Amino acid sequence: MEGNLLFEAVLVLVPMIMALCVHEFAHAWSANRLGDPTARHQGRMSLNPIVHMDLFGTLLLPLLSLLSHSSLFFGWAKPVPVNPLLFTRKVTMRTGMMLTAAAGPISNLIFGFACVALLKVVVVTGFQNEGVLLLLQKLVGINFVLAFFNLLPVPPLDGGKVLAGFAPRPVLKVLDTLEANPLYGLGFFLLIMGSGVLGYVIGPPVQLMYWLSFSLFGLV
Repeated sequence: MEGNLLFEAVLVLVPMIMALCVHEFAHAWSANRLGDPTARHQGRMSLNPIVHMDLFGTLLLPLLSLLSHSSLFFGWAKPVPVNPLLFTRKVTMRTGMMLTAAAGPISNLIFGFACVALLKVVVVTGFQNEGVLLLLQKLVGINFVLAFFNLLPVPPLDGGKVLAGFAPRPVLKVLDTLEANPLYGLGFFLLIMGSGVLGYVIGPPVQLMYWLSFSLFGLV
């Protein structure tokens, strides 16, 4: 029983940490490319999980979810610091924030597709190790879920900043209000996760990405 629980924890935490590291690295890389070296100077433009991990959000909360067999599994990494005042004058601050925010979910989609490609290689070569296959499958799922969850257009998620990049002024006022009051965002998360609505919102695009990626590499 303990061995199964340990295996399950590794099978979930390792892919989640990898996906979060890629996500935060993409934010840091994008901001740096746009002229803001803040994250790079703080050592956040790295795939080293230690620099991105949040003790509670990356380790303790997911472990508690596993130990309690909760249907709600959630986690996060330390947010990458971004200073839009340092962005190149070639883009507005809102556009720069939009591009930096979008880099995270896009990186997870790319990582997910890369894991499907690696899964194809494993299958073709006949390397039928159950642990490796399960790990790659978890990586695909967690990356796709993380991408579309973060694209929900509500601050402080990346989707809120992406929407702010092109939204009309009335919508911007609402987004700025939500950004300035984190409790609103927390209430939104608790509502959609507790009501089970989240699966209906991000489930279809996640399933579409599964179908597209597995079809592309001939795994269906």
